[in-house]
Amino acid sequence: MWKKINYNYKQQIMKRTLLVLGLFSVLCVDVSAQQPLQKRLLGMDDVIQLALENSVSSKNFGNNYLSSYWSYRSFRANYLPSVRLDGNLFDFNRSLTPIQDYLTGEYSYRSVYNFSNQLTLSVNQNIAATGGSLQLYSQFRRLDQFQPSHRETYYVQPISLSYRQPLWSYNSLKWEKKIEPQRYEMAKRQYMENMVSVTRQATNYFWSLEEARINYRMAQENFEQSKELYRKAQTRFEMGTITKDNLLQLELNVLNDSLSITQAEVNFRSARNRLCSFIGYKEDTEIDLIISYVVPDIVLDFDDVLDKALNNSTFTLDQLIQLLEAESSVKQAEANRGFSASINATFGLSNNNDVFNQVFKNVQDQELVGVSFSIPIADWGLGRGRVKMAQARAEATKLSLEQARQDYEQDLMVQVMQFNNQYAQCQIAKRAQQIADESYRLALENFGNGAMSVTDLNQLQEKKDNARRNYISSVHNYWSYYYQIQGTTLFDYASYTNISAEFDKLVK
Repeated sequence: MWKKINYNYKQQIMKRTLLVLGLFSVLCVDVSAQQPLQKRLLGMDDVIQLALENSVSSKNFGNNYLSSYWSYRSFRANYLPSVRLDGNLFDFNRSLTPIQDYLTGEYSYRSVYNFSNQLTLSVNQNIAATGGSLQLYSQFRRLDQFQPSHRETYYVQPISLSYRQPLWSYNSLKWEKKIEPQRYEMAKRQYMENMVSVTRQATNYFWSLEEARINYRMAQENFEQSKELYRKAQTRFEMGTITKDNLLQLELNVLNDSLSITQAEVNFRSARNRLCSFIGYKEDTEIDLIISYVVPDIVLDFDDVLDKALNNSTFTLDQLIQLLEAESSVKQAEANRGFSASINATFGLSNNNDVFNQVFKNVQDQELVGVSFSIPIADWGLGRGRVKMAQARAEATKLSLEQARQDYEQDLMVQVMQFNNQYAQCQIAKRAQQIADESYRLALENFGNGAMSVTDLNQLQEKKDNARRNYISSVHNYWSYYYQIQGTTLFDYASYTNISAEFDKLVK
């Protein structure tokens, strides 16, 4: 009786369990149907385009260019006429003011009680060629005096022209006009170089993911092959055609290959997540890569590469800017050392009247001209020392730039040699992989016939895996070297065109 009840109870439990599992499976199918796993099929060009559009690095580089663009716009605005309206409104003054008697020289305090308003409209223009500044302005002022009696006074300058011209001084406008356009051009080239660096980084992530995928697939293949060899070896061991030592080596291969799968899978998923993050995809996005091992056979001429690098890259502009800044510092130190003067001149019309309607009638000419100067009598060699310091820094900058030019050419020569050799390396690695695959296939046959030891088989398997890794690594290095040259020269040797960017879209 108890056994029958227990049996029925077990049946009920089993039915309920199956029912729960069935419902769970239906829910899982429903959820998976609602949220299908995202998959993307991407080639190297697709990854590059996504990186240029979505990566954080490309957006930061765009913001850096915009900063330089607006800085250049501010520089240009400094050489254009500027219109200003200045005012001093509702200026109320009720206080005691010291006044000096012009006969006795004694001071006495007098009560001041007035209210004033003033407006000035001016047009200002800097003169870069001379370093002077020109101003055309109009001024109006009303003064209300309440003590000793109420009186309104109007003062007007309908039009006045003033000019200030420094003599023998440092002309900052002139040097900025030489340097700032070079800075802006350098910012444009820097942006293009940075975008090529994004391309190179995207290429590295692309091929790193493929290398990780190949390693993961090889780990799986080796594990399955090791299990099959171990199964066959057990049969041969029972037949007495293989030793215990060889059997244990095969068993050890199975264990090691099983561990390799786990690490290879971790590396593969990490490489995929890095690529997804860089191109703006979610981490759970499944990516299938379209791989092409075909590389163009391009041979670079060093003189041509050097010429394009010097004409297109930021290197030459950076050196030019440093030389101009050093020369500017010397001129500034020389100008601040000795005699300095400036001419100030103002020509215009003015008038004042107690009646507003009369203030614009019978205006009078006004001319103000003067020269201000400064002559150091004794500075104890301070000015001369500053000049010598600026000259020494300028000379050191020239020597440093000459050394940098030599190092730049040497580094570029190494880059060209690496790239020119890489095509042959890819072909050699391809052939080496073919030989290693064929050797390992024959080794498996020989091992099955008893003509190959486990140690020799393991060595050939390792050579096969290394040959496959070397081939994909060679193709990876080819594209890395290619984009390195492209970033240095801002020239695409595949299409034989200069690298360009749509700067107008960036500004918009």
